[in-house]
Formats: sequence, C-alpha cells, structure tokens
Amino acid sequence: MPGNRPALIIGGTHSGSGKTTVTLGIMAALSRRGLNVQPFKCGPDFIDPTLHRMITGRVSRNLDVRMCGEEYVRGLFARLAPENGISVVEGVMGLFDGGEGSGARLSRLLDLPVLLVVDVRSAAESIAAVVHGFETLDPKVRILGVVFNRVASERHARMVTEAVEKHCRAGVVGSIPYREEFAIPSRHLGLHMGDEKPVDNRRQDMLADMIERHLDLNALIQMASECRFRGTGNAPLARVTRPPGSIRIGVARDEAFCFYYEDNLELLRESGSEIVFFSPLHEQTLPEGLHGIYLGGGYPELHAPALSENASMREEILRWSNAGLPLYAECGGFMYLTLGIEDRQNSVIHLMAGVFPVVSRMQKRLRRLGYRELRLTGPTLVGETGQPLYGHEFHYSEIEPMPPEIRRLYRLGDGREEGYAVDNTLAGYIHLHWGKTPEAALRFVDTCRRVSHVLS
Repeated sequence: MPGNRPALIIGGTHSGSGKTTVTLGIMAALSRRGLNVQPFKCGPDFIDPTLHRMITGRVSRNLDVRMCGEEYVRGLFARLAPENGISVVEGVMGLFDGGEGSGARLSRLLDLPVLLVVDVRSAAESIAAVVHGFETLDPKVRILGVVFNRVASERHARMVTEAVEKHCRAGVVGSIPYREEFAIPSRHLGLHMGDEKPVDNRRQDMLADMIERHLDLNALIQMASECRFRGTGNAPLARVTRPPGSIRIGVARDEAFCFYYEDNLELLRESGSEIVFFSPLHEQTLPEGLHGIYLGGGYPELHAPALSENASMREEILRWSNAGLPLYAECGGFMYLTLGIEDRQNSVIHLMAGVFPVVSRMQKRLRRLGYRELRLTGPTLVGETGQPLYGHEFHYSEIEPMPPEIRRLYRLGDGREEGYAVDNTLAGYIHLHWGKTPEAALRFVDTCRRVSHVLS
C-alpha cells in the first residue's frame, strides 16, 4: 500500500488575494527548514512554475484536470510527490473558479487539504461568512486552514480570527500584515519569469521570514499530513516510451522563448529524442545534427529588435522550413515565423523568419484566452486526421489575414480554423499540452526520424 504523501493546495477567494506571494513564502520557509519541497501549479500557467523553481530549485509541474485528464494528473502526482517531503500546489484564480480546471476540482481528485488565502481588506467579522461559504459549497473540498492577507492591524487580525473561529471549521494558520505585502514585477502576460530573478535571494529570505513570523508553519506541516492521496508511481508517460535514439530536437529557450510545459519535453525524450536547447536571441546558428525544431511561446515582442538583428538565425530557420524539415511552433514561436512583428508606437516592423506571409501586431487588449480542444483536419507533425488535441490560448497579438493557400489543420470547437502548415512546418497560437495525447509527442519524433531517413 503506497505511503502517505504530505501535500496541500493553496487556494484563494479570488484572483489577487495574495495566493502567489503566500505560496512562494511557504515554499521558501519550508525549504529553509530543510524539507524536500515539490512544487506544483494548478491550471495551464507557464509563469508561476518558474517562480516555484526559483524558490525550491525543483521543476514545478502543471496539474490541469481539464487539459490533461484525471488519469494523467493522478499519475504525474503519484510519480513526483515525495513521501519524505511535502508537495505544495498553487491554485488558480479563486478556489472554485474554472470548473474542471479549478483548484477545488484538483483538491477533490487528489484528496488534498486546502489552505485558503483570504484578502481581508475593508472587512472584519463578515470574513467568517466568506470562509463559511467556501467550506460548505462543496463538502468534499476539505478547507483545513485559513490565512488572512493584508491585515490592517493586530486588532483587525483578532476580529477576523475570532469570527472565523466562532463560525467556521477551518483553523486560522496566520495573518499577514498589509505593510509586509510583496510586489512581484509583472507585465502584460503576468508576473516576470523565475529565470529573471524577480525575487532575489535577499527577498526570498524576507519572504521566508515573513511566513515564519506570521504563520504557524508547524500547523501547516501537520495539515499537509492530512493529504489522503493514495496512488502508484507510474505516470501514463510510459505508454509512449521508445529506446533512446539519435533524434535531436532543437528547443528554443531564452528570454524570448520560455513558455514550455515540462511534460511535453519529457514526453519527447521518452519518445526517443534528445532535447538540445538553443537561443534565437543570442546564437547565430542552429545546433549541429538537428532533426526537428520546437519554438515555444514567450515574449518575442519584447525582444523583437534583437531577434530581427540576428539575421543569421532568422535565415537558418527559414531555410530549415523551406527544406521541408520538421518545425513546430506555438504562440510566440508562431509570431517569430511571420514576416515581422509590428511596433506601432515607433512605426516599424521588426523582420522575423518569414515562413508565413503575414505580419503580427501587438494589441492593447487581450485577444484570446481559454482552454482549447481541437481536431486535426489533415495529417500533421503531431497527429493524423481526426486526432483530438488539447491546450490553452492566451495572447495579446494578432496576425493579418492568412492567405487561403496556407493550409489550416486545426478545427476548434467554435468552428474557427487555425494550425497553419507549410510543408513540414506547423504553427499556431494554441499552446498544446500532450498529457491527454502522448502519442502526439511520439508522432513528432517519428516524423523527425522519417524525414531524416528520406533526406539522408
């Protein structure tokens, strides 16, 4: 019988409640105590997992029931959650927001206890009604602890604590004063990435000090021991394993291209490929001996001048595509494959690789956001006709109308057509996660192998 895996999920009453700051602080404090902290993120977010890794030194994985399915999420958690440590899962938005993708849904699936972060600004005893509502909305979601954030004074803390202790089941784990709130730098797609060190070592120590000072960390550790998850350590990744081969896939990773699901990279490795990272920003040429290229999302718009100036790399990417070699790109990587990224403020178009004959433009408002399910309308790098794929879309940019001669190979649930293809290049705005469809990774690797044999 599998042993207990101490774990908890940190949820909020709403977006902006302080959930991320509390999560990072708890991770920092637990790590400083010498505990083996395994971070996870509920939902499709790319940025928060990099912040978790910055704090803990461990890769954080996305646990997304809606995008990846129950089997995959349970298997991944079973494989990575330590028995001799503690798993800390950061929720998404408010605890019950997002339906199948919500923190509440994940809590039920894995039977995780919940620590609820409550923003108590401009409220006192009424906070008890809020907590009571969260406790009773779904009795299967076990809210065992509460943290009050943005507390105005000691008197304020006493008022909300006494009210919750009188009317609610959850224990009060602590209260964080408003004056100690941390502001993590952000921009249009969210917080800064962990690799950019938005919270340096000094501030990480300050976060840990704050948690030690204002939260009962021993009570929190005890709460994590109430995790009832039982599962085996076998994740569904094993369904697509291939022996290590000579297929080398170049993955763009730098400041401009940094949005990747670690699971996708792992699936590519387990499908028989070697991952070779390279930088379209800083390197002039592609790595030697590649059989395929993967351009993920990120912030090409912030680095458009530098990407444009690196003409050598842009030309290599275009030659690669024109030669019919496998190239898969999504969102920011797709923008890099257009003719250019328009800077409206300075009335200039920064030249990109030019695989697709359109210009991409940043907009002031969010253009698309949400989960996506699609069907392939033709054979592609990642699947055969009719194959379902799952992912998420989140971008401020848009492209000019794509010429009709460019094939569309994704049909979305709303009838929209996307997934643009030229020879063996496939690109679009949707970030695919292959957790539900690990055969997509296998298909990509096998395509790389087949094309390399044809051309050799």
